[in-house]
Amino acid sequence: MEEKPFPAWSWSVEQCLKEYNVKEDKGLSSYEVERRRERYGWNELAKEKGKPLWQLVLEQFDDTLVKILLVAAFISFILAYLHGSESGESGFESYVEPLVIMLILVLNAIVGVWQETNAEKALEALKEMQCESGKVLRDGYLVPDLPARELVPGDIVELRVGDKVPADMRVAALKTSTLRVEQSSLTGEAMPVLKGTSPVFMDDCELQAKENMVFAGTTVVNGSCICIVISTGMNTEIGKIQKQIHEASLEESDTPLKKKLDEFGNRLTTAIGLVCLVVWIINYKNFLSWDVVDGWPANIRFSFEKCTYYFKIAVALAVAAIPEGLPAVITTCLALGTRKMAQKNAIVRKLPSVETLGCTTVICSDKTGTLTTNQMSVAEFFTFGGKTTSCRIFHVEGTTYDPKDGGIVNWPCYNMDANLQAMAEICAVCNDAGIYCDGRLFRATGLPTEAALKVLVEKMGVPDVKARNKLRNTQLAANYLIDRSTVKLGCCEWWTKGSKKVATLEFDRIRKSMGVIVREPTGDNRLLVKGAVESLLERSSHVQLADGSLVPIDEPCRQLLLSRHLEMSSKGLRCLGSAYKDDLGEFSDYYSESHPAHKKLLDPTCYSSIESDLVFVGVVGLRDPPRDEVDKAIEDCRGAGIKVMVITGDNKSTAEAICREIKLFPKDEDLNGISLTGKEFMALSPKQQIETLLKPGGKVFSRAEPRHKQEIVRMLKEMGEVVAMTGDGVNDAPALKLADIGIAMGITGSEVAKEASDMVLADDNFSTIVSAIAEGRSIYDNMKAFIRYMISSNVGEVISIFLTAALGIPECMIPVQLLWVNLVTDGPPATALGFNPADVDIMHKPPRKSDDPLINSWVMLRYLVIGSYVGIATVGVFILWYTQASFMGINLVSDGHTLVELSQLRNWGECSAWSNFTVTPFTVGGGRVITFSNPCDYFTIGKVKAMTLSLSVLVAIEMFNSLNALSEDSSLVTMPPWSNPWLLVAMSVSFGLHCLILYVPILADVFGIVPLSLNEWFLVILVSAPVILIDEVLKYVGRNRRISGKKEKTA
Repeated sequence: MEEKPFPAWSWSVEQCLKEYNVKEDKGLSSYEVERRRERYGWNELAKEKGKPLWQLVLEQFDDTLVKILLVAAFISFILAYLHGSESGESGFESYVEPLVIMLILVLNAIVGVWQETNAEKALEALKEMQCESGKVLRDGYLVPDLPARELVPGDIVELRVGDKVPADMRVAALKTSTLRVEQSSLTGEAMPVLKGTSPVFMDDCELQAKENMVFAGTTVVNGSCICIVISTGMNTEIGKIQKQIHEASLEESDTPLKKKLDEFGNRLTTAIGLVCLVVWIINYKNFLSWDVVDGWPANIRFSFEKCTYYFKIAVALAVAAIPEGLPAVITTCLALGTRKMAQKNAIVRKLPSVETLGCTTVICSDKTGTLTTNQMSVAEFFTFGGKTTSCRIFHVEGTTYDPKDGGIVNWPCYNMDANLQAMAEICAVCNDAGIYCDGRLFRATGLPTEAALKVLVEKMGVPDVKARNKLRNTQLAANYLIDRSTVKLGCCEWWTKGSKKVATLEFDRIRKSMGVIVREPTGDNRLLVKGAVESLLERSSHVQLADGSLVPIDEPCRQLLLSRHLEMSSKGLRCLGSAYKDDLGEFSDYYSESHPAHKKLLDPTCYSSIESDLVFVGVVGLRDPPRDEVDKAIEDCRGAGIKVMVITGDNKSTAEAICREIKLFPKDEDLNGISLTGKEFMALSPKQQIETLLKPGGKVFSRAEPRHKQEIVRMLKEMGEVVAMTGDGVNDAPALKLADIGIAMGITGSEVAKEASDMVLADDNFSTIVSAIAEGRSIYDNMKAFIRYMISSNVGEVISIFLTAALGIPECMIPVQLLWVNLVTDGPPATALGFNPADVDIMHKPPRKSDDPLINSWVMLRYLVIGSYVGIATVGVFILWYTQASFMGINLVSDGHTLVELSQLRNWGECSAWSNFTVTPFTVGGGRVITFSNPCDYFTIGKVKAMTLSLSVLVAIEMFNSLNALSEDSSLVTMPPWSNPWLLVAMSVSFGLHCLILYVPILADVFGIVPLSLNEWFLVILVSAPVILIDEVLKYVGRNRRISGKKEKTA
């Protein structure tokens, strides 16, 4: 059941307890729990009902091309059955055609169903994020392991370090001075967030601002607390994300290629219908005749046999016009594309995504982990020099937790002065973090900022020469260790050995600092502190200079410090100040909990007074740095006409600083109107939102929630953009699902994001997306080449059948032969065209519009010309065999067949009425003799040789035509056949397969053909070769048209 919205974050703890009628020290009673469960249900994510298998299977047939094929298969099945009943035979040959078509459709459906069942795994991965159990107070007793699904609103739950939060809860009381929660997967914030109990006085505030709420699926990284359960199950933030993923999956639209193929299919249906109708109208006299009496038709005669014969021709036309092999070739080409992309670290989960990538117009990128490394690192630090009026600034290189990644520029390692030693000691000792290596990446344990400080200490080294040499040798030895998972931080260990930690003053929000009391090698105690710069400055009385001397802080010194701090902050750096204190008063001899002053350490309100009168040492600037290769990738996107938008959960100033650094914006550009928070963007009117998105150049949306990301993606899609969305967190999943291309991070990405995506980046790198887009463009160009090649072949076949019907001669080719050509003979060359090398300037062209036609009017005209030649050549060779004794010096009657007049061939249906018409038997390959009991059989049984010639000419022309398809406009002189060796291999395979059906008797019988002699092969090549010359002329005209078009534009 839906809960009423309850803004627990804006209410006090007492009001929340009262609202749920629960006491913090008692919890709910068992009776109350049952009552609430009836009202709110179990604390688990709903299981969405998937589509039943039969529905998924049926959906695969909801496609224009597939429907045409289904009708063609059904009709050919009926005709085969009728033919069998008439002749009293049930020959398998008749059923080959419908069976093959059905086999293609079944395979297509299997692939489709497999893809769809994979798509919904994102919701399953969300369930894995849910917590299994929790520590809950019920009936006044603490239940240590209550299953999380049994929680109800109002339950009192205890959370500790490492716990996964089981529901959305209001923090009621802190059991430690601080509580930090890692919620980056939900909100996109790079750092763990501090939580407290104070109300947030805003009824409608973003997730990031709800600092007294903890959310299901996030993890406690520091501290412990008591919470009140507010929302469970589908009403939690993670539940809302599940709803959004489900809604987004319902909104999934077809890929640009699918739309184009559907459009092509619809046009094809119309064209086939018209051509079939015209064929029937042309031949109506053959099956319908009448006498005219007094101006009116009488004695109408109808021949059902002739009618079905022309109906069979119409079916043959349909089979000829449909490129049956197209679905299979497209799938193969996309599969080859995915392999190429996998080698470039882009793992494609859904095949059509490969092609969609090619027409991407907008990339909406997450910041943390995609544009940046998601590893905090120190960028620079400063301390005072010889006097308080000058600062020393040190720049630090390296962007990861790897201590060997980069170093400090111009570092005086061998003479670390007292000031730098103090800085190193504070960074190493006032620190609870660690670093480990998981094989590929160095990762942090504890707080990322503290881990970055430890890496800085390793880069600073140690002042002791002897210790330094020893550490160098240890590091060299560590390179040869088998166990690389533990990272030895030698310099940090050297400092911690010298300064033994005896007490910790935990961080809190009021003083914004953390301190440790350490026992120095001299035996004295020292307080080391790090925290917010302004806060430490207020409590500092002196600064330390380079030589270790202490100088009181005056106003110019304070202003210098604050201006340097402001300068660092404006670069998007997170600044931490460091300070120490030697005169600790009652804590100067503190050693353990039994010391009289220990009670002061139990009260956090005393920490500010202990951490007063400090000596200020310096400031460290940290950041989550951008990846090295991102600015080059952004430049490539600009050149390719692709807009880049950054949508992040992080704060505005950090996001803007990173975007300037990766050159998404010029250094001094005014970001007003192109840098907005999610909330600011949603507050704009729809017209202003569209204007914002239409502005040229980059944009950044910060503090964005999942619904903001989804809305931006939805609006871009409605504006006609093809959107690629990147993300790694759970909060990105709905937008990943909704985008045309959802791209998840492979290393840092959550399982939910990966399952909702179309593509996963194995290296989490933005530049990989750009190379994947280049690959997608290349694949689309190649697909265009083979689609055009296959369509031009089909146009040729249609014209061939149309000419046969128009001239009234026996059919040159039967449907099963056309099916063989479309599927098997055309398949290998079409697939090989998918290996065409990419154009050099592929990423210097603007993205193609998703509504660009697959075949424009000029290309259509070209293929009509080529198709006309194919038709004339196949029908021409058929007529030559029947009517001519020789052609261009090639003897055609060596087999002893009878020649007839063209007029006889055109009226072969009236053969029974001819007087004195006789034919002689003739021989075919393998010594077989074709004899006739009825002379009229010469035009049915006797046409096997002529039909074989027609089929062979069609196959040969297709092979030459595949060479034409190497390039849309380039001549074979500039782009020779060997530029794609795979095409030459494919042509050999296709020709080999054709020879197989010619010279293997069983196959020859199935396809109704006979072997050819060498002389006849010469004829085939002679008739087929001119197709190359014709297309070369057309390409030349095309090139001239393009050049003159460019000149007109420039003029």
